[in-house]
Amino acid sequence: MSKRWSLALASALITLSVAACGSPGQPGAPAGEGTAAASGGASGGPLKVGLVYSKSGPLASYGAQYRQGLTAGIDYATKGTGAVGGRTITITEADDAGDPAKAVASATDLIGQGNTIIAGSTSSGVALQVAPLAKDNKVLFISGPAAADAVTGANKYTFRSGRQTYQDVATAGSMLGDVTGKKVTVLAQDSAFGKANVAAVTAILGAKGATVDAVEVPAAATDLTPFATKVKTAAPDLLFVAWAGANATAMWTTLGQQGVFDQTKVVTGLDIKATHSLFGEVGTKIDFLSHFFEGAADNAAYQALDKGLKAQGGTVDLFTNDGFVAGQMIVHALEAGGDADAMVAALEGWSFEGPKGTLTIRPEDHALLQPMFTASLKQDGTNVVPERVDTLGAEAVAPPVTPFK
Repeated sequence: MSKRWSLALASALITLSVAACGSPGQPGAPAGEGTAAASGGASGGPLKVGLVYSKSGPLASYGAQYRQGLTAGIDYATKGTGAVGGRTITITEADDAGDPAKAVASATDLIGQGNTIIAGSTSSGVALQVAPLAKDNKVLFISGPAAADAVTGANKYTFRSGRQTYQDVATAGSMLGDVTGKKVTVLAQDSAFGKANVAAVTAILGAKGATVDAVEVPAAATDLTPFATKVKTAAPDLLFVAWAGANATAMWTTLGQQGVFDQTKVVTGLDIKATHSLFGEVGTKIDFLSHFFEGAADNAAYQALDKGLKAQGGTVDLFTNDGFVAGQMIVHALEAGGDADAMVAALEGWSFEGPKGTLTIRPEDHALLQPMFTASLKQDGTNVVPERVDTLGAEAVAPPVTPFK
């Protein structure tokens, strides 16, 4: 079942109306879907945007943050009207549950309905499968939290509203000093996200003289002890942990039980708020690279994000930024008109102020150049909260240009 958002109110609150039962384009879908009138091609018709994201599945918490941020971002960019040029932005959402096949089917249906922009992709594996559809159908695709480097440069119709793995690893590298001759191990899940991190660490730190190996863990693994033992036996100078999903607590607990923190420097990305307390005593021993967190920055966009999330009963968190920025990008693209090439031209080279600071869409490959942060965790009463250590400028962590395929 799909849901449609009508963003016409001068409020960050979402008005959801459940569409007729049945997937779009299938029996039970609303009559007229896919026609010129339904696509908003007629003057004054709605501006249709499709949203395919992890509403359920292992990354559902990330998807929920992205969705709330998106609503706040569109509200901010349209000055509360939810419209561009007097035409309401209507969003039809589909749940891919983190499954690339479901995502491709949903995106295909949404394109068939006349949606000129597809947004979402919580999972890297999903984003890499949806991106080719943008090129084949000449629609705009704005990927969300998906971090795989391969999304950048995928094709001229594909953009991203979040960071990419290279920026994560470059930020981590800034904390490691001289790695020449050092041994670096990457602990990651055997997934598109995990493999992208292994490749990035190898490319960045390996090029600086480190010896890099990896311990890759099957996504379905429940006993993590053998993998933690392997890390301990390898005795790396540096352990880079790339992990996402519900079993993060078990992973960190197992690393602690195996004494990994006692013998090596551990670097990882700062995850969502709900995970900050799970590190326990080892949390203060970890060096965190950070894409975004509450209090990481403070500007007009950040304040609008904070206000918009509170109106929805949410709070600023890791991937609320990605949704907010996607909302800004969607509005800016729609202001250029409904033609895909015109929207691409409008976004290429665009610099704007997002919640984390100044962002620039690099024309050559659509990398989103952005500041990154390093952080530590501190105890604040009964809570564990992040504290910014440093801010790295966008150019300091900029990925190399990846020509379009």
